[in-house]
Amino acid sequence: MASTLARTVRGLFSVLALSCAMLAQAAPQKVIVDMDIGDDIDDAFALGLLLQSPEIEIVGITTAWGDTALRAQLLERMLRETGHGQIPIAQGIRTTGNPQPFTQARYAQRGKLPPKIDAVGFMLDQIRRQPDQITLLALGPLTNIGAAIERDAATFGKLRQVAMMGGSVRSGYRKSHYVPARPADREYNIVSDIASAQKLFTSGVPIVMMPVDSTQIRLDEVERNALLGHGSAVTDALALLYHQWINAYQPWSSNMPSLFDVVPVAWVIDPSVCPTIPLRIAVDHEGYTREQAGTPNAQVCLASDQKRFFEILMPRLLKD
Repeated sequence: MASTLARTVRGLFSVLALSCAMLAQAAPQKVIVDMDIGDDIDDAFALGLLLQSPEIEIVGITTAWGDTALRAQLLERMLRETGHGQIPIAQGIRTTGNPQPFTQARYAQRGKLPPKIDAVGFMLDQIRRQPDQITLLALGPLTNIGAAIERDAATFGKLRQVAMMGGSVRSGYRKSHYVPARPADREYNIVSDIASAQKLFTSGVPIVMMPVDSTQIRLDEVERNALLGHGSAVTDALALLYHQWINAYQPWSSNMPSLFDVVPVAWVIDPSVCPTIPLRIAVDHEGYTREQAGTPNAQVCLASDQKRFFEILMPRLLKD
């Protein structure tokens, strides 16, 4: 009798443990998104994928670089019109001298300025409330992140990880995969605030780095037409933002956007999109991200699986 009872109890504990494991696996990943939405168009597609992915819980969005208030207005409109108005928006540190045009300003100006929340304080407060649970998606220049490390490095260190689009390790920018890769470049997000990038790479926080080596994925005509003509709330917003972006004067651009910032979002959903290797990365005084000998401080993706990327992106964005 006693042995039968023991087996029953063990069986119940096994079922309970399996149920807990399944629940833990199914729980959405918590993310704070730090982004410079409104200049290039890839941020908008990154946000669209975030909103359409049940695997992700957006704790909040912080605006980075340039006119961070206008970026907050853009976010307010897009979130409200797509049924996500409950997501907190925090304004980051405003900077001047941004060389990139705010191409989607007309869309943003029709948004409402949300209540002012300090991005750095918001970031640190959420990390304190949920230590070791939050992934920080760093999709723009790293000014807010450098300020958070400066203000409270111990709390910043309780992030689960930073998943970032930034840097250029073994190859640089190129318009086409049919031309030879350039040498490593000074990538925009890093060179915009070199000091903050240096703080991040010496912070000791786990970093997953997706540089230009792996993030220059083009949105070609077939996929673009399918998305922009779909007619859901999210794709309608993307269509408006895309056409404002393409209508702006950008001599370096084409009608095929590169989806740089979408790659870290897809990686959070499925890490096989961008397999990583451990490297030690140092940010030099010119803003290059150099490989160095020594203990790795980042997991770096140097080549992405573009087929898998589109298998994640397209069904989610085409979902009503």
